[in-house]
Amino acid sequence: MKRVGFLLKVKPDKIEAYKKHHEAVWQEMLDALRRTGWRNYSLFMRDDGLLFGYFEADESFQASLDGMASEPINLQWQEFMSPYFESISGRPDENMIELQEVFHTD
Repeated sequence: MKRVGFLLKVKPDKIEAYKKHHEAVWQEMLDALRRTGWRNYSLFMRDDGLLFGYFEADESFQASLDGMASEPINLQWQEFMSPYFESISGRPDENMIELQEVFHTD
């Protein structure tokens, strides 16, 4: 298991709608995340839209991204969510900036 942190930026005028969509993530999307090794997945957001994501990957960040890239529902979700993000080209999941873990305690 690998702990993964990443950043994205939600457009300020889309923050409330982004939060609303995440109150009811599509069940098929949740199932795909589980199938492809996204465990204990959480999203945190600052008031300015800076988004921090955390999950525990079965193998690696890249393996989890690759798994989701093969899920048709993920392609639909990424297309649906892409207008909510600043400074991306392509799908949001192709723009996640992985953070280096520098400290951890149990």
